[in-house]
Amino acid sequence: MRAPDFWTGDGGGIAPFLLSPIAALYAQATARRVARPGWRAPVPVICCGNATAGGAGKTGLALDIGMRLANRGVAVHFLTRGYGGKLRGPVRVEPGKHDSQAVGDEALLLAAERPTWVASDRAAGARAAIEAGAQALVMDDGLQNPTLEKDFSFLTIDGSYGFGNGKIIPAGPLREPVAQASARAQAAVLMGHDDCGALAQLPPGLPVLRARYVPGPEAAQLKGQAVFAFCGIGNPRKFFTTLSEAGAIIAGRASYADHYPYDAGDLRELMAEADRLRAIPVTTKKDFVRIPAAFRSRVTVVTVTLAWDEPARLEMLLDPLAGRVPVPA
Repeated sequence: MRAPDFWTGDGGGIAPFLLSPIAALYAQATARRVARPGWRAPVPVICCGNATAGGAGKTGLALDIGMRLANRGVAVHFLTRGYGGKLRGPVRVEPGKHDSQAVGDEALLLAAERPTWVASDRAAGARAAIEAGAQALVMDDGLQNPTLEKDFSFLTIDGSYGFGNGKIIPAGPLREPVAQASARAQAAVLMGHDDCGALAQLPPGLPVLRARYVPGPEAAQLKGQAVFAFCGIGNPRKFFTTLSEAGAIIAGRASYADHYPYDAGDLRELMAEADRLRAIPVTTKKDFVRIPAAFRSRVTVVTVTLAWDEPARLEMLLDPLAGRVPVPA
């Protein structure tokens, strides 16, 4: 889905007004759903969620937290719905067997680092992971999913987008009011600068951690090179900005809806445009796993990693959770 233009800005205009009755029903349904009790797992459950539809950096946050727990000797498993995939699960992701059409792009990124489970029923996925040896579960998304109780939830915020126009789906990008999402979170993570005043909408007592995505070494190698950038992510502008700031010359660009399922026809057109521009085809790691294998050798991937302003604060929040990890019998 590509976010409509009126989801950004101050929420004015006729479209949000006309859609407000549907948005009210959506908000009521979400509130009823999240109020249901869930299953309490015998291991710590950490959720990396957000209040808006679309990307906010949740997968990168989940990967970072998983790495930090693994560095403490904790057997971490990831849990995700597998958005964009066909399998409902619970199923353990096998990168050599599953593709993005089966499990979604985010599941493949997670599975490249730690054991990962796709499950539309998060509680069922948690049980399967625990039976397979998980000592802690890190959820990519799921703040509005009540089937599994969380021990700690991070509210992830894209600083360049904030909470959009502040309206509920479909009048705006919010899955639920910011106040409700914040009330179920133990900390917020602001990705990048607070360009939209998102922090002012959070409750005063909610801890806020600041982080940013920094490009991998591939970006520096593109300095001074003509590139044709394409992506299907929640905020394409961020990817294009990353390339520009790294010194790449963007000769052309193409953006698609988040999780867009590329096919061979798409790639032939993209490669033809790159050839016409005499530019290097460049995309994100998340897009790369959705590209047909026959075209991957032609595409350069620019990776990103998460950098924290105060990593010690994050470690302090993880301390009590790591202390709850069950000791093997």
